This record gives sequence, structure tokens and C-alpha cells, in this order.
Amino acid sequence: MTLREQIGQLFMMGFTGTTVTKDLASFLTASKPGGVIFFRRNIESVQQIVDLTNGLQKLLPAQPLLIAIDQEGGRVSRLPHEFTIFPPCGQLGQCNSSELAYSAAATIAKELRAVGINMNMAPVLDVNSNPDNPVIGDRAFGASPDLVGEMGLATIGGLQDNLVVACGKHFPGHGDTATDSHKELPVVDAGLHRLRETEFPPFQQAIRYGVSSLMTAHVLYRALDPEAPATLSSAVIQRLLREEFRYEGVVFTDDLEMHAIIDHDGIGEAAVRSFVAGCDVLLICKDQDRVMTAMQAMERAVKDGRITQERLDQSLARVAKLKARYLHPYKPVTISDARLVVGCRSHKVLLDSWHKAYARIPKLKSFETGQATSSHDSPVTHV
Repeated sequence: MTLREQIGQLFMMGFTGTTVTKDLASFLTASKPGGVIFFRRNIESVQQIVDLTNGLQKLLPAQPLLIAIDQEGGRVSRLPHEFTIFPPCGQLGQCNSSELAYSAAATIAKELRAVGINMNMAPVLDVNSNPDNPVIGDRAFGASPDLVGEMGLATIGGLQDNLVVACGKHFPGHGDTATDSHKELPVVDAGLHRLRETEFPPFQQAIRYGVSSLMTAHVLYRALDPEAPATLSSAVIQRLLREEFRYEGVVFTDDLEMHAIIDHDGIGEAAVRSFVAGCDVLLICKDQDRVMTAMQAMERAVKDGRITQERLDQSLARVAKLKARYLHPYKPVTISDARLVVGCRSHKVLLDSWHKAYARIPKLKSFETGQATSSHDSPVTHV
């Protein structure tokens, strides 16, 4: 691969529209990203998703794309009503059944694979440790690190056993924030002992279990790095995650267009800083001009020696290993197979069983039960 093609493999990008337009095809063939991510703006129906994923993969046959989505359940669900849509993880956590969590994740994975989506940006491994948190709430399995760890492992297993890449988020923990990183940079003042006791354990369990990828948090943890948020911090990504926790999988940034990052660094500098800090794949969820700016900044950083070829090769090897496990050999999906899987009777029966199990739980909806008391009905654009 050329240097530009190597750099392309280190990016996952979003786009607008529901079809492979001429402009999108031209951009993708020129930039050759390692992956794309879908949002609600990209999705209409089973038929349309099959056509879209096949069309995208056809553009880059030499390097199949990671095609990702945020399908957590509840308010962070991108798929239309034809699919089996599970309630939020906070409610699943109240059922406290790893078997049910595994089955739900396996169902999601089978339906995603059927339409050509091979990565789910889940599970949320954050502990719902702050009742004033505006962005996590019922996206977390609960307020106990043991519960979050157990349910997280079951979800990872359900996804990865069915050949969908799992991505635990948001390392090293977004649960104790009181502001939304989509809008501003959250700061966590908790001491290292508190972080090790509450926020870290679910991620450590997931690492030991073999989670294929993790996503960073755009959060400043003063006890870990008083100056840089986790996404841009070598103290967090390299020393803590890579060296202490011995994580060898792929590390994705959260969306670099979020205000917690973009208000402080230009997109090019943010991309280079996050990569230097130890991240492997840089996520830019909407603006194609920013994708190109970031790619150009990365290319300059390699030529200037700020990023060594050895460092570049480390991330390329991790991405290649991930793709070898989940994407090869690549085979297009068909609408006939997709219709047999998506929303099928057995999946609806499982969802109905979940509702019955949840109905038997005493309905004390409080912070202590692991579900936020505030309502979050509006969709999260980037997660």
C-alpha cells in the first residue's frame, strides 16, 4: 500500500445520504478509508441497507470496509422498525441476566450481519456512577461495576460469536461526568483509587475476555492526565491501556468532530495527537472535508517524522488482524437472506420474553437500580 492508502486504513468516516452517490463513490475511492459508520440519516429499510452495504464494499474490493453502527438499544438505536429493537441497557441490567444479555446481543449481531453491517459500537462499559450525567444514564447497564462488567462480557460474547466486531466504550469511563462531551469537554476530578475501584473494572474484564475494540472518551481525568482528555493522552492510551492493562486490540477514537475536541484543536491536529497518543482508528462522523484535512495532516506528520513508520505499522497490523477475523473472506449479502433473519419470529419471541422478564421486576426506577431518573428521549447524534 502507498502511504496515502495506509493512512486511509486508519480512518472511519460518516457521510450523508442513503445511497452510494457519484460524489460519495469518488471520495471513497480516493481516500480509501478503513471503515464507515451509519447513522439514522443513512438508513431507510432492509432493502436499502443491503443495497448500500453491497455498494460500499464493491468500491474497495482489495480492503473490505468495517461498516459500523451504534445499536445499543433504547434511545441509541439507528435501525428501522423492521429490525428487532431492544430496550435500553439500563433496563436489561435490571433483569441481571447474562444469558438474556448474550441472547439480545446475538440477535442484534445476526440481523446486522444479514444486511452487511459488521461492527456494533457497543457495549457501553461505563458505570452509571453520577446521577447528574447528561449523556450516559440508561445507556449503561447500571451503577455497579460488577453488574456492568458481567453484562458487558455477555454482550461482547453475543456480538463477537456471531462475527460482529464489538467496541466497548468509553474508555476509561464516561459515567462520572456531569457535562456532555458532544457539547463541551467534561472534567472528572475523581482520584485514582476511585477510578480503579469503579470506572476501570468493566474495561479490564472486557480486555481479559478478548474484546476486539475499544472507544476512547473525550473526557479529561485530572488524576490520569491534568492537561489532555483521554483521546489525546498517551498517559491514558499508551501507558494505562496498552502497557498496564496490556490491551492489544484496536482503539477507536470517539467522533473527533465533537465539541470536547474540535473546540480546542483543529481536526488535523486532533487526528495526529490522538494517533500519537496510541489510538489506531480515527472517527470523523460527518464532514468529508474534515476527513480529508485529517488525512493530509497525518500524511504530513509521517513525512515530518512526528509519526514513525514503526508506529504506523503497529496500528495497521491491528486493523488488518481485526479485518482478517471478521471480514475475510468477504461475501456480499442478499435481500432474500436478510428478510429471513431481520425481525424473524424467533427474534420477536426473544424480545417478548425480555418484556415479560422485565415486567416481573419491582418498578423502582432510581439511580440505585442503575437507571437514570431523568428522561433522555432525544436521539444521540454521535456517541
